[in-house]
Amino acid sequence: MSKLQPVRGTHDLLFEETAKHRLIESVSLGVAERFGFREIATPIFEFTDVFSRTLGETSDVVTKEMYTFETKGGESITLRPEGTAGIARAFISGGLAQQTPLKIFYRGPMFRHERPQKGRQRQFHQIGVELIGVAGPQADIEVISLASHILADLNLQGNVTLEINSLGDSETRAFYRDALFEYLSTRKDNLSTESQERLSRNPLRILDSKDPDDRKVLIDAPDLSDYLSKESQEFFAAVREGLAHRGISFLINSSLVRGLDYYGHTAFEFTTDAIGAQGTVLAGGRYDSLIEHMGGPPTPGIGWAAGIERLAMLLPSEMEPRRIIAAIPMSNDQELLVQSLANTLRKAGYIVDIGYSGNVGKRMKRADKIKAAVAIVVGSDEVKNESVVVRNLQSGDQQVVKQADLVQHFSFLK
Repeated sequence: MSKLQPVRGTHDLLFEETAKHRLIESVSLGVAERFGFREIATPIFEFTDVFSRTLGETSDVVTKEMYTFETKGGESITLRPEGTAGIARAFISGGLAQQTPLKIFYRGPMFRHERPQKGRQRQFHQIGVELIGVAGPQADIEVISLASHILADLNLQGNVTLEINSLGDSETRAFYRDALFEYLSTRKDNLSTESQERLSRNPLRILDSKDPDDRKVLIDAPDLSDYLSKESQEFFAAVREGLAHRGISFLINSSLVRGLDYYGHTAFEFTTDAIGAQGTVLAGGRYDSLIEHMGGPPTPGIGWAAGIERLAMLLPSEMEPRRIIAAIPMSNDQELLVQSLANTLRKAGYIVDIGYSGNVGKRMKRADKIKAAVAIVVGSDEVKNESVVVRNLQSGDQQVVKQADLVQHFSFLK
């Protein structure tokens, strides 16, 4: 029998990685709650139609990357490749239109069948927010500001750059799509095979292409900003003014687009050059037509998602060590007392490790291995005196402390 391994594109999150994920999630949720957002959780899988209708039948995600399977009942089910579609479905099926504006935070695993690489696995994890029901630019400013606060609280703000662009309204995109189609049609032979196929269906998708030949063709392509309607220009100006007023710096990236029709106005990304090619760590945009496109009432919305794995790559390689107390009996006679003392300290909020077996030497080695800060050692003399020996495992210093005073004594570990 072959040795069991994780499925390609997945990996186990062990200890330090898990600690980083937990830190990112807890900090993000804390900031989101301060902004008035509430957490919801949608199923990991949905009916395939939820994604094929929202992401587009011709999108790479739908045609190449979705994990789709048929149930025993003959229903087509897909593991979620992203979070927004499921949130929009929940908004419709849950009858949440009367509760707008809705400020939603979510987190969890997503799944895409693509070539695994650094910072991009087939099972990956995201945090995200959606602000549903606000048509004005203040919603755009709010969700971008929320993202900026999260990155600042993770001490990552200096490692990222905010890039923004306006996709304009539907009128803007119609004019621009025609101009882009005309430009690319005369250069079709120079495009990649994939972009040639996209040209007639949705030329805006070609702007997202990473193919070197496509990038050359796009150098002189029409600029979307030249086609913005007066309303779109005013909307984008209000967003920029609001971000500047909050002290959030940004760069305008005119090539930053979203290829789906229901996206409009603001698109944005926080990017970094610190993790190689996968430089986008958080991205979002406004999707005023999405919920209506899915069969719900006309409802504006804007949101973003961030890859936890990519954010984790920006965190220090060594997380702040846990402040562990190792509880060690000199012999089996003190085992029950050590367990009782450990229980008291745990109730008070301390992390206490008991080695369970082995002599004092072996238990001390375990304490070093788990990088415990201190050890409490209990022998027969300590039992008689109702005390313990507290040893600092960094300095080697030790002192005798009354058992009744342990909770207060270790306050420096919190």
